[in-house]
Parts: sequence; C-alpha cells; structure tokens
Amino acid sequence: MAPSRWRAAAATALAATALIGAAAPSPSSSSLPVGLYGAADPTYNGVWRQSTALLALSTVKVTPAKEAVDWLVGQQCADGGFATYRANPDTRCAPKNEDTNSTAVAVQALAAVGGHGTTVSKAVHWLKAMQNADGGWGYQPGMPSDTNSTAVVIGALAAPGEDLASVTRGGKSPYDALLSLQIGCGTKDAQDSQRGAFAYQPDKTGALTPNDKATADAAFAALGKGYVIAAPAKNTDPKGFDCSAAQKANDPATAADAASAYLAATLSANGDHLATAQPGSTQKTPDYGTTADAVLALAAGDHLEAAKKPYTWLTKNAAGWAKGDPAALGSLVLASAATGANPHDFAGNDLVQQLVNTGPRPEQSPAPSSSADHKGDGGGSAWWIVGAGLVAGIGIGWAFSMRNKKQV
Repeated sequence: MAPSRWRAAAATALAATALIGAAAPSPSSSSLPVGLYGAADPTYNGVWRQSTALLALSTVKVTPAKEAVDWLVGQQCADGGFATYRANPDTRCAPKNEDTNSTAVAVQALAAVGGHGTTVSKAVHWLKAMQNADGGWGYQPGMPSDTNSTAVVIGALAAPGEDLASVTRGGKSPYDALLSLQIGCGTKDAQDSQRGAFAYQPDKTGALTPNDKATADAAFAALGKGYVIAAPAKNTDPKGFDCSAAQKANDPATAADAASAYLAATLSANGDHLATAQPGSTQKTPDYGTTADAVLALAAGDHLEAAKKPYTWLTKNAAGWAKGDPAALGSLVLASAATGANPHDFAGNDLVQQLVNTGPRPEQSPAPSSSADHKGDGGGSAWWIVGAGLVAGIGIGWAFSMRNKKQV
C-alpha cells in the first residue's frame, strides 16, 4: 500500500482501537449483511475475513452455509475484481476501490469451496490484467509491486491450477518480482542476519529493509502455495543462503528456504513469536497474525519442527486475541492444519466451533467437541456484550495487520 494510504489506514485503525472501553457499540447483528461472518464493522475487512473463514472451514471439512458463500460471490465487481467491502452490491463498483488482495483471497476461498468456476475465472482474469511490468502486483492497480500483494496473488493463481511461470508481463513472471524484493547475497550493505528476509517494497533509495510479514508471505508463495498448507509428512531444517558464487542467482525454492531460515532465527530470538510496533510507537508487541503466517511458511517448506514452536506459542497466547474475530480464528485454524494439530483443542478451545459461532450455521456441522472445548466459544455469551467495543477495534486493526500494510 502506498505510504499516504497506509498512514490513513493506520489512523483509522488507531481511532478504532481508541474506542475500546469507550462504550462504543459494534454494529448490531441486524445491520450486518446476511451470511457475513463476524460482528464488527466490515468496511475494512469484509471480503478478507469472509474468505479466511471459508478457507478455514473448508480445510477442516466443514461445509459453509450457502448464504455465506453467496455473500462472498455477490461482492465481486462486474469486471471480476473485489473491493474490501461493498455495502450495496447492486451499485456499480468504482475501479479505484478494487484491490488485488481482496480479489486474491476471495479466489483462494471460492476455489476451496468449489462450484464457482465462473466467479473464480473472472477474478483470475482481472488479476492477470492488473499485473505490473516487473511481473508482480501492488495493492491496487497502478501501484508499485510489493511482496505481500504479489504473494497473495500467487496463491490465488495457484488455487485453480494456473501455470505461474506462464503468467508474465514484459517477459517477467510473479517469481521475478517476488525474488527481486529479497535480501540476498548481492544486496549492498545487508547484514548476514538479514539475508533471506523480504522487504515490503524498496525504500526511496532502493534499499531493502526486512519485514517479517512480507517474509512469511513470500516463503510459501515462492513455493507456489496459498494459505492452505497441508502438514508435511517429513521434517527438514531450513537453510540460509550460502553466499558462494554458485548461489548468487537464486531460484524460488532456494529463496523460500532462506526466508524460512530467517523466520526461524527471528522466532527463536524472540521467544517463538514475532513482534511489531504499532504506527506512532517504538514499543513492539506480539504480532499474532504474522506469527500464524510464519507457521504456514515453515510448514510449507517441510520445516515441521520449526513450525510447531510458534504454533505452540500461539496456543498459549492467542486465544484471547482471536476470540470473536473470524479472520483471526480462521488464521489459527489454518496454522493448526499446517502443523497437523487439532483445531478443536487449541489449549482447551475449539477454534472451529468458535469460528462457526461468528456466522451462519454451516451446511455440515463441525465435529462434536467436549464441554471443555466450548470454553469462551462466543455465540450468545456475555462476552459479546461486555467486549463489543473490543471486537470492533480488533476487527478493524486485524484488517491492517493481516494484510500487506507496511509494518513499523
């Protein structure tokens, strides 16, 4: 996202967070669209949270409600793209409101659900039309390519089986754009500890600064994968760059392994989780969403033991963060699947049931869980009344931490 747009988005997120404890109510359930997951204002993350919820439910073999899938399909614009949220789908889309991230995650979700080939095909066509000359994508058409947007589009193209190497613009593929944003052996003034990391975008001088979110997204995208990662059947240790002459020209698999090595080292140095500072602050706090993405990244590269460490940290610390938020709950379900863990027992919490409770009843119910697994599972509990303002703040803040906004 362009810096000015990021500052505006960050200001909005901070304003929403300031509402916590100020008795500001979340939108009532009657004012939310039928079929939408979550109780918070969907303006900034409606399509993202719906898509993440559908991806997660499909991964654990829960058939979502028809109205939930129909809502997402109905968000598509006539040209094939998606915006973050359309309050009135009958109104014609303004192209300036469409973005690659919402479109790409919707493609991944609808491909996983199945039965919506026309919608997926139109969205893929739109994404291809928005490809930049360097082979990548920016957050919105016309914006410079960034790692996070390019990564989520790679996942979208892979979901319906597109040949990524043949999706080119000016002879450049998505992998060309992606790898150009990695700090490698030839990166000037880079420290050894930074090699393998990805930047969001180059700065004004062309320098690359490590960004954990970008690195996590790129690590599984470089392997041609999206957000659904199957638990690996084997375990390997990630390897950083060998900066000999033979490895200065990197292929996507080598780049992914080096990114995983950077993530594993960063996680280990920080107590098995990632942290970030909010806009306007230098104080770093746990970044639950990016930690969950790091689990996917490590599992995608067959680094199962490395992936289990941040997943274990999440089980001990992330239940409260995710409570009532379909995007956050969905990301934890996907992380659980990537490590072969049981999402019905996330330190005594049933993530699947909690996710189901944020939206319409599924066509197929999740597997029964014990009474202990329902501890704080949302639904109509008092938590929703007491924490309505908190849900709104988390919901909007998650929209920005989850996606490709620059992190401080």
